[in-house]
Amino acid sequence: MSAFNRLPGFVETPPGLERRVLRLLPKVLILGSLLLVAPWLMGRVVSMSDPESATVSQLSTVGIYCISLLLLHWTAVLTGAIAAFIVMVMKGPAYVADAYSLDEVDTPVSAKRPPIQWRSRKP
Repeated sequence: MSAFNRLPGFVETPPGLERRVLRLLPKVLILGSLLLVAPWLMGRVVSMSDPESATVSQLSTVGIYCISLLLLHWTAVLTGAIAAFIVMVMKGPAYVADAYSLDEVDTPVSAKRPPIQWRSRKP
C-alpha cells in the first residue's frame, strides 16, 4: 500500500502558463533587481567622480527609494512564484484519503429525533 492513493480515472490537466512563469521568475528577479539598483549605483559613481555634483541627502534619498522598490519587487516575484506553484500543484493528480467507516452509527441523529411541535401564541 502506498502513502498516496491516486484517484482512479482522474485525468491530469496539461501544464500551461504556470510552468512558463516559474521558468521566467529567476530572470525577472535578477534583471529587475539590477534595474532597480542601477539609479543608486549611477549616483554613487557620479558622486565619486565629481564630489560637488550630488549631496549626501540626495544620494541617501535615492538609496532609500531603490531599497524600498527592490523589496517590493522581491515580494511581487515571491507572490507570483507562490501563485504559480499552487496552480501547478492543483493541476496535478488527485489523491484519495483513507476511508473512515462509522460502524456504530446506523442512521443520522437528526432522523431519530421527533419533529419539533410549534405552538402558536394566543394573545
